[in-house]
Amino acid sequence: MAIALFGTGLLGGAIARRLLEGEQELWVWNRSPERCQDLIQAGARSAATAREVAEQADWLITVLSDGPSTSALLLGDLDQQLDGRTVIQIATIGPEESQALADGVAARGGRYLEAPVLGSKPEALLGRLQLMAGGEPAVFAAAQPILTQLSEAPRRLGAVGSAMACKLALNQLIASLTHAFSLSLHLVQRSGVEVEAFMEILRGSALYAPTFDKKLERELAGDYSNPNFPTAHLRKDLALFLQATQAAGLNGDGLEGLLHLLQGSTAAGLDGLDYCALHALTAGHGAERAPR
Repeated sequence: MAIALFGTGLLGGAIARRLLEGEQELWVWNRSPERCQDLIQAGARSAATAREVAEQADWLITVLSDGPSTSALLLGDLDQQLDGRTVIQIATIGPEESQALADGVAARGGRYLEAPVLGSKPEALLGRLQLMAGGEPAVFAAAQPILTQLSEAPRRLGAVGSAMACKLALNQLIASLTHAFSLSLHLVQRSGVEVEAFMEILRGSALYAPTFDKKLERELAGDYSNPNFPTAHLRKDLALFLQATQAAGLNGDGLEGLLHLLQGSTAAGLDGLDYCALHALTAGHGAERAPR
């Protein structure tokens, strides 16, 4: 089975390494070719253009940054290479964007499966991503040899769009939980409360979520380097979630303030840092008393 993977960033690069462990014939491509060099040294192959890479495989995996870049690749660069090939689209995009891609791929003679994942580099390297799929049952079944290398229990949620809606719902919780905890942490610190006392109460309550402890030390230290999920991607996904809620007739007004807050991450230089860097955005003004 020959696979062509497009997008070798944080997640895509880890997925590529996992596939190489399965001794797949793997071709890789990235708009910045230097980001493929480590994978080539590990056994992957590449070519000068996306078209040339696609022509080497029947399975095309896309892990790009957003919907527009994915559409430009699949329906633009690879316009003539989709016939008879199957696309597994992993990037988190909007449900309507995913449906448009599915329609475009089908019109060009290809098959399409959306397969967003919960998890990042560590889980990808171990094959423990939580993978949700949307698409035809036959395509999902045919993709099992690939999907089971990435996830212990890939699940099909329904038609195209369903998996993307679920992924956005999950990523909204990442944003909301991180924001809520950040504000609470700032308040107890500025009120002179020992952080560990607050955490002991929180851990013993129904309010606790493991992500609070996962990000606590980073937030206390102000160290948001080496991200598994950058702030810019969280902002993008929250905006997509709000678009999806509007399309579904829901009231997402309560999240508009959080999106506005995250829009300040670019000017603050936080876009490329771990998403818990929104803790720096919630800090506001004033000296902080921070007993540990």
